Amino acid sequence: MMSQPGRSLAPEAAVASAEPQPGVLASPRPTAEERLRVLITGASGMLGSELTPVIAGAGYEVYPRPRAELDVTDVEEVARAFRQIRPEIVINCAAFTRVDACESDAAAFAVNADGVAILAEACVRHGARLVQVSTDFVFDGEKQAPYTELDETAPISAYGRGKRAGEEAALQSPTALVVRASWLFGRGGWNFVEAILQQVEGGKRTLPVVDDQKGRPTATTDLSEAILALLTLGVTGVVHFANRGEVTWFEFARQILTLAGHGDVRVVPTTAAAIARPASRPSNSVLDTSKYEALTNRPIRHFREPLLEYMARRARPEA
Repeated sequence: MMSQPGRSLAPEAAVASAEPQPGVLASPRPTAEERLRVLITGASGMLGSELTPVIAGAGYEVYPRPRAELDVTDVEEVARAFRQIRPEIVINCAAFTRVDACESDAAAFAVNADGVAILAEACVRHGARLVQVSTDFVFDGEKQAPYTELDETAPISAYGRGKRAGEEAALQSPTALVVRASWLFGRGGWNFVEAILQQVEGGKRTLPVVDDQKGRPTATTDLSEAILALLTLGVTGVVHFANRGEVTWFEFARQILTLAGHGDVRVVPTTAAAIARPASRPSNSVLDTSKYEALTNRPIRHFREPLLEYMARRARPEA
């Protein structure tokens, strides 16, 4: 998801207008007349940058728009984009993901909620389908089992409340799809994997990491493929996706360091209360993905597989 400027540890685009413009991505198949036009907002963020080539490679005509080119909170900019592109599908990857900053920055709710409402209204007006990317942080973490799509939401942070409001806005459209994901990592942006590795590469040999919050890490590569699969099937409503493997942040950090060859670094378990960050996080945000698996009949990889790929790509950024 695209973040506003700054770093977060939270798992925190030929234009088909009258005249061709730069910035179009599309695969050679099918013919131009058959390709559906897809607008991807927040296209330069961690998820958007991974999702864009995946959607284009599937034969869609893709228009990736970073925040610098399309601010989803600006009604006029959104209206202009719809006039120029005439999208049939909009995938909203624009998000304010700095969870702690959301507690005090009004821009967070504007992006995570108001911007979605603006896109949803435009989609309804123009008959386009909206895909909204959401988060496990819409839950309060009190449930002792994985969260399903039918569980009641009860966000405990400003970030979670903004994202839930965004879901509600998106679902005003009967054809909308909301995909909830958790603990994202990918090479297109700041994430927990980078937070751990860069501290070690900077010389730290002991890292305190929270051990009383549990979830399922999710690779942007796999989430991108999941969104494509759901889009192809025409799924609507809410669907959860996350890679297999339940861990605490402490356990995740240990696996990251082991796979990166830093097994000698000492990871010390601590509590969320001891860290005392501005925003509350759910103690359990494990997502149940059985609905996704039943709908798509696709297996979900354990997070270690894409994490190993992430490490390899990180070591060879030119690849």
